[in-house]
Amino acid sequence: MHYKVFGRKSGLRVSELALGAGNFGTGWGHGAERDEAKRIFDGYLEAGGNFIDTANGYQAGQSEAMLGELIATERDRLVVATKYTLGTTPAAGISHTGNSRKNMVRAVEESLTRLKTDHIDLFWAHMSDGVTPMEEILRGFDDLVRAGKIHYAGLSNFPAWRIARADVLAELRHFAPIAAVQVEYSLVERTAEREMLPMAEALGLAATLWSPLGGGFLTGKYRQNGDDTRASKLGVLVHAEKSARETALLDTLLAVAEEANASPTHVAIAWLLEKARRSTTALIPILGSRTREQFDATLGALDLRLTAEHVAQLDGISAVAMGVPHESISGSYSRFSGGETLHLPIIPVA
Repeated sequence: MHYKVFGRKSGLRVSELALGAGNFGTGWGHGAERDEAKRIFDGYLEAGGNFIDTANGYQAGQSEAMLGELIATERDRLVVATKYTLGTTPAAGISHTGNSRKNMVRAVEESLTRLKTDHIDLFWAHMSDGVTPMEEILRGFDDLVRAGKIHYAGLSNFPAWRIARADVLAELRHFAPIAAVQVEYSLVERTAEREMLPMAEALGLAATLWSPLGGGFLTGKYRQNGDDTRASKLGVLVHAEKSARETALLDTLLAVAEEANASPTHVAIAWLLEKARRSTTALIPILGSRTREQFDATLGALDLRLTAEHVAQLDGISAVAMGVPHESISGSYSRFSGGETLHLPIIPVA
């Protein structure tokens, strides 16, 4: 496992693959019991990983509690990230949800207790609630950093314009900076390329990438097994062959895997790692395995280097429409290799 600096807004060093602990626990009726979670955790550390991502709501709080036990003897060597916004259970009530300072302060104290630690390395707002002013979120983060309860702050599943505004506000008001963003990104979900990833690269924000296998879709197991456990029990965050695009993508992925003598899982993650190598900021896929066998089946991606032809095939078949204004811009401006020529559109004079 290689390590990289976590964006240009921090000196934090993390492993190139993060471990997602969303499956640690059975509070959702689907997940890993403690012994299995420990096997996954141990395998990740054995592979050289040091970056673990969870949330207060994962498995109704069980994920944080289980992780607190597992990290106890390894705390200083690990980078632990958790989130607030959604609360632990619906029964907790409305005051336990949202991005407000009230919920943030309460949530961080509860997460510290469950994690059995005195600090959180990276604290995320899990998603935008659409109402809390960005100034309130930033000031709350800044106070927690100054108090030593968190070291870094990030925004997960926020619109790009809100993140960009937060970046500017933090700089102007001398708040602790937003260090990173978190977004879904994989071969089957590439819409982050429209705004999120270019923004992260331009602003120097690290990006952690959740669901790198499309909820298991990119392993090919749903085509083979049909009613998969996660798809049938959890029923969310799972991609499927709902259109010709997904069918063509999976066909191509399976063909590339056969040519590369690798599994579809390895190819899908290796494609993400190739994107990460080309980026000027840190792109970190999050592995959310439910069993040790699933986790072990992902690690071979670290040793797989896709050919340029295979990358081009996967890029082409998984591409998404960029929309306005990106397609208008690309239609009007042409850049040639070497950057020697830039053709500008002819603007008629009224």
